[in-house]
Amino acid sequence: MSVRYYLYISDAKTDMLLSQIDPAWGRKRVTELSLGLSVAGAKRSVEVTGADRVGRLERVLRHLEDHADLGHVDEPGQYVHGVLPMQWGAIGDGGTVYFGGRSEHTVVGLGGSAHHLLGTVAAAPPEQSVLSASLPPVLLDRLAALAPQDGAADHEALATVLQANATLRGPAQTVEFVAKRMLHGPCPYPELYPPGTTAVLLASPLFVALAE
Repeated sequence: MSVRYYLYISDAKTDMLLSQIDPAWGRKRVTELSLGLSVAGAKRSVEVTGADRVGRLERVLRHLEDHADLGHVDEPGQYVHGVLPMQWGAIGDGGTVYFGGRSEHTVVGLGGSAHHLLGTVAAAPPEQSVLSASLPPVLLDRLAALAPQDGAADHEALATVLQANATLRGPAQTVEFVAKRMLHGPCPYPELYPPGTTAVLLASPLFVALAE
C-alpha cells in the first residue's frame, strides 16, 4: 500500500467501483449475538465492514493501474492520474470542493462533494475555502448538462472550468490524484495562457493527497 497524506477520498466512487471489481471484498459479514433473553430468545445482528476506506481505495487503484484506461493529465484515459500544484476551495454553499491547476499543456479542474474531504483539512483558510458566489453551486452538474450527448466537450462547459480556476485564491499545494474524466477538449482561450496550453480537463476525483 502506498503511504499518502489524503485530503479527499470519495467513498461513493470507491464503493461503486469496488462492487464491480471484487464483490466479495465489500460483502458484509454478519455476526449473530444472542442477547440471552429468556422470553423471546432474541438475537441481534451486527454488521462488520471488512475493510477501511483506505484499504478499499487501494484495491480500486490497483485494479485501475493494471486493467483500466488510466492516463495522465495531458493524455487522459477514462481515468487520469496526476501530480500537480493545485489551489482548492469550496464552491457556493460549500457542498462542492474544487481543485484547480495546470500542467504544461492542460488546464485541470477536479470537483467533488465536500463531504469526502477528510476531517484534518475540513477547516481550510478562508481565502481557500470560499469561491465567488457567481459560480454554479454544483459545478459538475452544470458542466455535465452543458456537454453534448455525443461526448464532445462543449466550448461553454470548458470555459466554465477556466473561470473556476481563475477564481481560486490562496497558495497552491502539490497534490497527487486519480480521477474519473468528465470533460476534455481544446482550450477555448489559448491566447490567455502560456504557449503550449492546448486543452482543458474536468474530472471527478477518487482521491486527492498531498505530494509535498
